[in-house]
Amino acid sequence: MIKKLRIKLILVSMLSLLVVLLAIVGSINLLNVHRMIGEADGVLDILAENDGRLPMQEEFTNLEDSPEYASPEVPYESRYFFVLLDEDEGVIATNIERIAAVDQETAVEYAQAALDSGKERGFVGEYRYTVQEEDDGVRISFLDCGRRIGMCRTFALNSLWISLLGMLAVFLLMMLASGRIIKPVSDSYEKQKQFITDAGHEIKTPLAIIDADAGLIEMESGSSEWLQDIQTQVRRLTGLTNDLIYLARTEEAQGRQEMLDFPLSDMVEEQVRSFQALAIQNNRQFISHIQPMLTLHGDEKMIGQLVSILLDNAIKYSDAGDEIRVMLEKQGRAVHLSVFNTVESINQQELGHLFDRFYRTDRSAQFQNRRLWHRAVDRQRGHSGA
Repeated sequence: MIKKLRIKLILVSMLSLLVVLLAIVGSINLLNVHRMIGEADGVLDILAENDGRLPMQEEFTNLEDSPEYASPEVPYESRYFFVLLDEDEGVIATNIERIAAVDQETAVEYAQAALDSGKERGFVGEYRYTVQEEDDGVRISFLDCGRRIGMCRTFALNSLWISLLGMLAVFLLMMLASGRIIKPVSDSYEKQKQFITDAGHEIKTPLAIIDADAGLIEMESGSSEWLQDIQTQVRRLTGLTNDLIYLARTEEAQGRQEMLDFPLSDMVEEQVRSFQALAIQNNRQFISHIQPMLTLHGDEKMIGQLVSILLDNAIKYSDAGDEIRVMLEKQGRAVHLSVFNTVESINQQELGHLFDRFYRTDRSAQFQNRRLWHRAVDRQRGHSGA
């Protein structure tokens, strides 16, 4: 349990860190890409306003409506071209003077791809484009964003690697620190198990004395309903005490079980035979289908205890005349064991708690309390002569 708690703590911490890093790194990279596209669109707007060319800084120094460059070096470092098409998408003119990586044929192909996309702005490869309607046709201006895209890609990869290294560092720190973090819980849990074991042994002594005294009273005064109830409740308390001690010892022995191959079919058949008489005595229909010669690698004693508990619960929590089925068969590479019993009704919300320790549904607890109350009332009436 402590080991699982430590693993869950590390997993939750790493998952939380992953979510935070994804949010931070993703937001930064999205802002970076958005900024790159915004700068490219600003340059394209200047291209569209100046017939597909970028005016140099000295050309508009004294003009009121001069374009606003992010840097005065933009006209010198930008690589761009444009294609002018008529209404029938025929080529009127192309200008590839300010780019070396694109020839005229490629420029026309890029222009056709931009028109086919149906968008006013977008990307064709690493080129950002804008489509502008003019009197004599359509001008598609392209701006080379390869260097900007490369910088964004490099930044994204670097941030990803740094995040992974950060997660690895946090993971190593959590591996070292998680033991100290859960140490108080571990100590408390160990003390709790020790208390259960010690208290169980201490409780068994008075229970044995009560059972022995009840037997002596029965020998001297004869059997009575009161004595039978005392002996029944003593046996019940003894069984609960043994279960508590068994659970504590089982958890202490986790990881130290003797795992061997054993005949599972024979073990389940033996458990079924031991409960056959009890099922008949309680008017239950007991049906078993056990595939022979099945083996399993595990702790035979603990698995036998599990089968015994399942059969015992099936008999306890089913009504008279109900059907109990035990099936053991091989399904692919796995062995499937099922214990089936019918009940009147179970609340859907309680299904997830049926395998919790000592869990009882409200209906069964209410039924048990009501039955004890009626028995006490009947006894009181008999005692008073009513």
